[in-house]
Amino acid sequence: MIALSLAEITSIVGGQPYDIPDGDRQVTGSVVIDSRQIEPGGLFAAFVGEHVDGHDYAERAIDAGAVAVLATRPVGVPAIVVDDVEKALGALARAVVSRLGTTLVALTGSAGKTSTKDLIAQLLQRKAPTVFTPGSLNNEIGLPITALTATEETRHLVLEMGARGVGHIRYLTGLTPPRIGVVLNVGSAHIGEFGGREQIAEAKGELVEALPEDGTAILNADDPLVRAMASRTKAPVLLFGEAEDADVRAENVQLTEQGQPSFTLHTPSGCSDVTLRLYGEHHVSNALAAAAVAHRLGMSVDEIAVALSEAGNLSRWRMEVTERPDGVTVVNDAYNANPESMRAALRALAAMGKGRRTWAVLGQMAELGDDALAEHDAVGRLAVRLNVSKLVAVGGREASWLQLGAYNEGSWGEESVHVSDAQAAIDLLRSELRPGDVVLVKASRSVGLEKVAFALIEGEVSGR
Repeated sequence: MIALSLAEITSIVGGQPYDIPDGDRQVTGSVVIDSRQIEPGGLFAAFVGEHVDGHDYAERAIDAGAVAVLATRPVGVPAIVVDDVEKALGALARAVVSRLGTTLVALTGSAGKTSTKDLIAQLLQRKAPTVFTPGSLNNEIGLPITALTATEETRHLVLEMGARGVGHIRYLTGLTPPRIGVVLNVGSAHIGEFGGREQIAEAKGELVEALPEDGTAILNADDPLVRAMASRTKAPVLLFGEAEDADVRAENVQLTEQGQPSFTLHTPSGCSDVTLRLYGEHHVSNALAAAAVAHRLGMSVDEIAVALSEAGNLSRWRMEVTERPDGVTVVNDAYNANPESMRAALRALAAMGKGRRTWAVLGQMAELGDDALAEHDAVGRLAVRLNVSKLVAVGGREASWLQLGAYNEGSWGEESVHVSDAQAAIDLLRSELRPGDVVLVKASRSVGLEKVAFALIEGEVSGR
């Protein structure tokens, strides 16, 4: 964070100082919400959680080097007391961002946000110092904390923005006003909370409404609901996709034998060939979005192509591929799941597993509302259509719908099975896997199927 005195921070957040002997003392380190992560010169923001009250760790944070605590009550150590710590963090982020000569890139979408954010960051880092959202910290707390890590040297700030309802992205753009806004897609993630795809589009489109006239809206030309957002912004529009009229587009898309996409990248400045290190054709769209941002910020098409071809996976449990010594390939995509990402992962599995036996270990896709039965059934059916060798549906009712969809599509005998939990899946796989098998593990985060991936990565096959 840029250096700010406690007196400046107190004024910015509208707080009251308590037990602060020297208001000129500066915060020079990060703002954190976990006292174990505090570094000398930092600021500890005390939140009251469901199980833990951060105020109880205020003294520990000061002992670890925090300059002060941002709190809602006096805590017996130097503190700035506010009515709402979350709103205070937002106000602080807005003040810091406004002082920086930083190009702020914000992106949203129903799927692919984190992977695309990681690609954008890896491209822009080649040109100038870049700060970006770690993992998926894209909400009202994670976003300002990320923004506050920017310094005077930061030239690009790349922020992922999530939403669970109309107005959420509008609030986030108020904290960190973007100059470039990227909308990836409108899918079914959280459709149970939003009520429908049109409501999701309404919420996602708040990002382009926040752009200034000299900004840029980067929109997916292949998604009609996203393309239509061009009418909701006063900023110039740059389209990406495989559509013929896309400004940044891919042609000749193919998958390597390992399931990695290759294509010819076209931008307004020329064309160049790309082969991604990431797995699955769905990453083509993510790469095009990143390329559009890089083009807008002055990178040549050859620079973009090289950077995309060298970019890796920065965030955990997203199509992480591990090759075991015994020849089993484990694909850990257990961080999250929705119908779009589930279909993409299954197609990637099919591509990676040509000539090999494939396993899809799948669990619940959460927050689908009334669409849950149909969507789980459809995923089970798709696994059969893609000739996935074995489907293991893990968990309760929704998992049973996955297995039923596979059964109704023509999965017989032992081709699909429903097991109760992660441990049952582990036991089954340990007894059945053979060298050369490819295993995809995917479900919503709440299911915890990463346990299956970890167990498989650490183990050896003992099957037939």
